[in-house]
Amino acid sequence: MDRAQKEQLVDELGQIFESSGVVVVSHYVGLTVAEMQDLRARARDAGGAVRVAKNRLAKIALEGKSCASIADLLTGMTVLTYSEDPVAAARVAQEFAKENDKFVILGGAMGENALDVAGVESVSKMPSREELISTIAGMLGAPASNIAGAIGAPASNIASILSTIEDKAA
Repeated sequence: MDRAQKEQLVDELGQIFESSGVVVVSHYVGLTVAEMQDLRARARDAGGAVRVAKNRLAKIALEGKSCASIADLLTGMTVLTYSEDPVAAARVAQEFAKENDKFVILGGAMGENALDVAGVESVSKMPSREELISTIAGMLGAPASNIAGAIGAPASNIASILSTIEDKAA
């Protein structure tokens, strides 16, 4: 890899670190190619990505970034799992680690906050952005349906009273 390629890789990693909601650092010693492809596919399906990069270049890319605290985790054979959604990458990494003993989560970063292994697990249990949006939309829609039901109820009550009176008169 020549100097220009290394500079381009550092720039790409810098953009990843700036734009990601969460970055999870893990060891992947002993994983097969098929297992890594499975991890990449899961991350892609969740809206994230997986990147293997040289630790030295990743540390250079981290300089001056909000998630620079993960530089200490970059030792050995590390893989970065990241996503814009603060929950997706952590959830994918946590689920994959449960199924594969060779995939060991070291920690990560969520913005400026450094995450240890327990922190990554906690983030993975949080509801995703889509789940939160659907919950909020449901909460906003519920009062409107209650109001519509309340407005419609007196009219149906009056109609049933009038039909009862009409039946008695006949």
